[in-house]
Amino acid sequence: MPTQKQDRKLRNVGKYYESGDWSDYWRTAVSFVEPHKVLIRGYPIEEICKHLTYAEMCWLTIRGELPSPAQARVMDALLCCMPDHQFVAAHTPAARFTASAFPESPIPGIASAVLTMGSNTVSPQESARLILATVERMAAEDLSAADAARRMVQEYLEAGRRLPGLGHPTHKREDMRASALRSVTVAAGLWGDKCQVYEAIHDAFCELTGKQLPINIDGMMAAVMTQLGFDPLEMAGIGALAVLPGVIAHVVEEIREGVPLRVIPDALGSVYVGEPERHLPQTGQDTQ
Repeated sequence: MPTQKQDRKLRNVGKYYESGDWSDYWRTAVSFVEPHKVLIRGYPIEEICKHLTYAEMCWLTIRGELPSPAQARVMDALLCCMPDHQFVAAHTPAARFTASAFPESPIPGIASAVLTMGSNTVSPQESARLILATVERMAAEDLSAADAARRMVQEYLEAGRRLPGLGHPTHKREDMRASALRSVTVAAGLWGDKCQVYEAIHDAFCELTGKQLPINIDGMMAAVMTQLGFDPLEMAGIGALAVLPGVIAHVVEEIREGVPLRVIPDALGSVYVGEPERHLPQTGQDTQ
């Protein structure tokens, strides 16, 4: 059976032009639609609407199968762990700036918020990749979780790279959101070896640097979702889903009650650090 990567290569667009057969150019395993029928991963949408929770629907749509009760409980916690963080998050000011300039619809503001989500905020992708790389190293070099974590952290530090998922500008000692998600996962019986690997990474970082940074919510989401078998690409989208309720609330609040066309005045930190006033050198026309 071809791998996903090999399959993508076989489906290169040049092959379609060459053969002239475009019958499977657009294909999907996510949904099927025909008159009066919508199937999501094979399940009729009306059954999903009547019988599944939002968390169960998300799991089914993203993963392709229904979750167990324990998985559904943790998925619910994942979607509930960071709906908003006031203005201490890049996506909120971005959303409100856009909404202040485009109040006719909330969509541009919501889209602006999503576009800020990456390696520095919201997305668990980078932490998940670190966990998976550490697990691979454990197997390849026959190392314990502690030894593999220590080597990975040493390499990050020597390269001057930031360890993803650790520390927070507001929550210095503990990220209560991360602690709550960990508690739900443990109670559901789903706290396992991948989560322990990330805790080993955290322990190694604290030992090697002397800094007692907490695991933040992005890192904890990565640990939990890696344990649950999510792909890092899926995790980024789930992170976005988790913050969207707050984004929607902020955008609507900005449109209803905000300041049209927000700016950053000097009083709020707008500082010019460029050249002092200067003038262009005289040209031939200037001297005529």
